[in-house]
Amino acid sequence: MKVSVALCTYNGEKFINEQINSILKQSKKVDEIIICDDCSTDQTMSILKEYKLKHPNIFKIFKNETNLRSVKNFEKAIQLCSGDLIFLSDQDDIWSPNKVHDYILFFKNNPEINVIASNGYCIDENSKSHEKYAIWDVPHFLENKGIEFNFHRLISLSGNIATGASMAFKKEIIPDIIPFPTIQNFHHDEWIAIVSSSKNQFAFLHNKYFYYRIHSNQQVGGVFYKKNKSQKRMLIDLFDINNPASNFTGYKRRIKKIISNFERNNLLEQSNPKYSFLFEKNKKELINLYHYNKTLMRKKFPLRFFLLKISDKLLNKRKFNY
Repeated sequence: MKVSVALCTYNGEKFINEQINSILKQSKKVDEIIICDDCSTDQTMSILKEYKLKHPNIFKIFKNETNLRSVKNFEKAIQLCSGDLIFLSDQDDIWSPNKVHDYILFFKNNPEINVIASNGYCIDENSKSHEKYAIWDVPHFLENKGIEFNFHRLISLSGNIATGASMAFKKEIIPDIIPFPTIQNFHHDEWIAIVSSSKNQFAFLHNKYFYYRIHSNQQVGGVFYKKNKSQKRMLIDLFDINNPASNFTGYKRRIKKIISNFERNNLLEQSNPKYSFLFEKNKKELINLYHYNKTLMRKKFPLRFFLLKISDKLLNKRKFNY
């Protein structure tokens, strides 16, 4: 089984060495590392060329003529991979030593699965670890509370819990996921998770297989939260949209998220005829969830609900056009 890594870079000189070294030091060696550089202006290309000199049979480096940005750059890198399994890699994280080995083993033991994502650690600019809750803890939180869910509904209706830095997939799924949609604030990892989970081909591993770096220059953040009871409750309230929220603020956040997800599904429906039936179904479910949660909110907090309704109308907030 040939293993490829699709790694995208853009001005990554500060952290790229740690990321690449963690890939090269895997207990199960990878066969190729495809790197697409998106017009870096720092020393990233010089660093990559040094790795190419040391490992000419592993590294294939492509420099874009124009800036593609993250989503389309990953699309290009994936299409250049020749492996049976393709791992996605950001430029600023660190992989755990057994990531490739354990993913391959999971794929072998679960042949129906085509896409894997996992939990991860939090590190800062100095590679120091921080104890945080992450968006990736949500499936575990829900399972521990005995809350039933499936990944397609969770990701499509509540929010994405699959990060590209943790993803690997079989090459067979490429025709199903490419081309990636180009929608503002929508990323390739969420698209891969939505499509694969709709086919029951997605799995999420609770073990932590990568160190996700938080720093000022990253493109996507907002995945970590303080490790306390209130933040855990907030995450459960946000994603467990079929059951009553624990407080008034939980309903406010949830309804805002439902509206946002409806707008996202509407854009995806318009831009992807192949999967329009999925997003049409999601939109109907989101409308029902909106009314369901508004009803629960009104019954449990009648006065605050009434005041919020007036405030939202005056400030044009939580406006739901469907």
